[in-house]
Amino acid sequence: MRVPVLPSQQLRILIAQGVIDADPAIAEDQVQPASLDLRLGSFAVRVRASFLPGQGREVQDRIRDLEMHRFDLTAGAVLERGCVYLIPLAERLALPGHVDAVANAKSSTGRLDLLTRTVCDGGTEFDRIPRGYTGRLWAEVCPRSFAVLVRAGMRLNQLRLRSGEVRLDDDALERLHVASPIVRGAEARIADGLAFSVDLSGGGRVGWRARPHAGVIDLDRIGHYDPAAFWEDVRAEDGRIILDPGAFYILMSREAVSIPPRFAAEMAPFLAMVGEFRVHYAGFFDPGFGWTTPSRAVLEVRCHEAPFALEHGQIVGKLLFERMEEEPDRLYGSSIASHYQGQALKLSKHFLAPDP
Repeated sequence: MRVPVLPSQQLRILIAQGVIDADPAIAEDQVQPASLDLRLGSFAVRVRASFLPGQGREVQDRIRDLEMHRFDLTAGAVLERGCVYLIPLAERLALPGHVDAVANAKSSTGRLDLLTRTVCDGGTEFDRIPRGYTGRLWAEVCPRSFAVLVRAGMRLNQLRLRSGEVRLDDDALERLHVASPIVRGAEARIADGLAFSVDLSGGGRVGWRARPHAGVIDLDRIGHYDPAAFWEDVRAEDGRIILDPGAFYILMSREAVSIPPRFAAEMAPFLAMVGEFRVHYAGFFDPGFGWTTPSRAVLEVRCHEAPFALEHGQIVGKLLFERMEEEPDRLYGSSIASHYQGQALKLSKHFLAPDP
């Protein structure tokens, strides 16, 4: 049995059936058009290193091998830069034998360079929960650029349910683009997915670079922080910037993306042979993203071993489109709080609007 990505109304049915369960009970606003927000549990464990449990092993067993200390999150606690934490999630799964799950960081999480990955018992890959899995979930959290204040119940990652290979091949993607354009402002370059490029045009700000040694960000504070205290402007020279090793950047795609209601999209990891940097940590676009108002993709970029010259219009990644089983009863940007609909270059929701 092949089931495409399940929409919001079917997620609610699975919640009612106990396929997805939680304590405290799942709130209505956790249900997104094609995903479910996951909540942090009541404590965190700092561990010496990131890990995967491996087949036949539980997360808790590996934590005992690597644990440094644990602390309560009920009243809030600071997660320090460069440290690795395991936090139990409030949600548990009892998946049917034909359904698996895939997770990713939420957009605001990725834009803070807050590496967040989902781990399950017996897991051999991050963010992948196998068919028929029954058990608890954990979030591995590693702040990269900023220390963050977190509390139990916060939502750093999200989960979607699906079965089998639900991605559109290039022929199907071409047909979709003809019927309902999925890219505006540039040609649709389709080859093993929809390619997208970086916008470094114009003489003004083309992005931001995270400042080293900035202060703590309380993830509950929305529209609160002065961008200048945490970010410095990135300006291009002749359509080019030089990425510094180890630095984290917020940039923008040249293309405006539009996701039709019967589809979702995932941003694929960047290929290392094209450049020594990584693009995008969140990487999931709900049905309806950019549908009424075409929206740019914000790119979360980290350079690796060597400085890298990035040029305007250079391809930096691709979008893989997935079929929904049916149109969700709510779309991104319609009747839900969608912070990034119609976006151009934009920091996470925690920051005030920057000066031009």
